[in-house]
Amino acid sequence: MPPDHPDPKPFLEQATKILGEAKERNLTLRVIGALAFHIHCPKFNYIQLETGRFFTDVDFMAYVEEQGETERMFKELGYLDDPRIKTVPGLRRSIFFTADHRLHSDVFYDVLEFSHTIDFRGRLAIDSPTISLVDLLLEKMQIFRLNEKDVIDTLMLVREHDVGSHDDETINIDYMAKVCKADWGLWKTVTANLEKVDTLGDDYAVLTAEDRKIVRSRLAEIAARIDREPTTLGWRIRSRIGERIKWYNDVDEVM
Repeated sequence: MPPDHPDPKPFLEQATKILGEAKERNLTLRVIGALAFHIHCPKFNYIQLETGRFFTDVDFMAYVEEQGETERMFKELGYLDDPRIKTVPGLRRSIFFTADHRLHSDVFYDVLEFSHTIDFRGRLAIDSPTISLVDLLLEKMQIFRLNEKDVIDTLMLVREHDVGSHDDETINIDYMAKVCKADWGLWKTVTANLEKVDTLGDDYAVLTAEDRKIVRSRLAEIAARIDREPTTLGWRIRSRIGERIKWYNDVDEVM
C-alpha cells in the first residue's frame, strides 16, 4: 500500500494502537488532520472516500510537558523518529515513522503553527479521540492557501455537525468567534475561507441539494456569529494596518 491511499483502515489501526498505548501511560493525545475528520463524521465520511480524499498520515496534538514521555512511547512501540525536526529552532513537533517507512505520524505540542497559530493548551480534554469540532474547523480555516482536501474535510464536518454555543457534538462558534475577534489576521483568513468553502461546495456532486442547503446555512451562521463578536483592542489596532503588512505566515517559514 502506498503512503497516500484512500483506504482509511491502516491509518485507523495505527491511530487505535497509539491511542491505546497513550491511555495506558496517562498521556494526553488527540487525533488531528484528515483522519480526525473521518473519525468524527461517521455519517458523512463517505464524502472523503467518494471525492478521492487520500490519507497520508496519522497526526496528533499533545501537551509540551508530556513531550519526553510521548517520544519515549513512540520509540518503544517501534517507531523511528526524524532527527531533522530537532534542528528547527522553537518548533514544537515530533515526526515518527514505522520501521518500513510506510506510515508516519506528526505530533504537535501545545500549538499548531502554520498560516496562523492555533493554541491548544488546556483544550485537549474537551473531546476524544480527536480534538474538538471547533478546533478541527479552525485547523482548516486558518490555512491561507486553502486546497481541495481542506475544502472536502470542511464541507463534511459542517454537514455532519450542527453549530452552537457548546462542544457536545456541536461546533462551538462562540469560541470560534472569540479567537477570531482577538486576532485580525486570523479573522481575515477564516472569514475569507468560509466564503470559499461556501462557493466551492457547489462543485461537489456528492452533496445533494439538501446537503448544500444545510452546509450553506451553517456556514452563514458561523460567519454571522463571528461578525457579532466584539473586537479586542489588539484586533482594532492591527485592522488599521490592514493588508499593508502580511497577516499570515508562509508555511515554509514555520516548517
